Amino acid sequence: MTEARKFSFDTVFDGGGEVVSAPVRMKRAYTADEADVLRQEACREGEAAALASLQGLQAQALADLAETARAGLAALAQVAHNHRVHAAGLAMAAGKAIADAALERFPQAPLEAALESLSREFTEQPRLILRTPLEPALMSEIAEQIAADIGYAGQIVVKPEAGETGAAFSLDWGDGSAVFNPESTAARIADVIASALAAERLHADPIDLSPDGEA
Repeated sequence: MTEARKFSFDTVFDGGGEVVSAPVRMKRAYTADEADVLRQEACREGEAAALASLQGLQAQALADLAETARAGLAALAQVAHNHRVHAAGLAMAAGKAIADAALERFPQAPLEAALESLSREFTEQPRLILRTPLEPALMSEIAEQIAADIGYAGQIVVKPEAGETGAAFSLDWGDGSAVFNPESTAARIADVIASALAAERLHADPIDLSPDGEA
């Protein structure tokens, strides 16, 4: 049994009996032309909705690709930095091994170089004090020979340096001094290289992956 619909007064009249508002009644029958117009409008709306959805998917896909590339480049930059650190470490180790071997064979070489390069600093001083862990008699002979070559007429006093080994030495001429220690020198070089690598990583130019970027 069909349930009876409750009657409602949808049409509103004014005081003079004119219709003020009336419910919109759905059209139940359309002509062929009207149906074709409705079909075309529905097709256009569907195409617009599909295009908007496709554009949204494309934008999301591009954003995902950019994020993946950015993460990959960050990882690549870290790998490159680690490679540079490792290469610098190998270079330092190789350089130290070569330097140690050279100093073991020619321990007096740094002293000779220092006396020659600093000769103008102490040439007018009456005495030059040399402290070295090497054999004093040998180093005194070497220092006197270098002094004669550079024209130094003052006295060279060679004293043993406790606590130092190898080619380390210190020079003192009253108005100035100079110190050479292979281990300290190697440590300072390592610190400089580490600082340079850290600065390079900190100030590396960022890669722009935006659509307007040049990456």
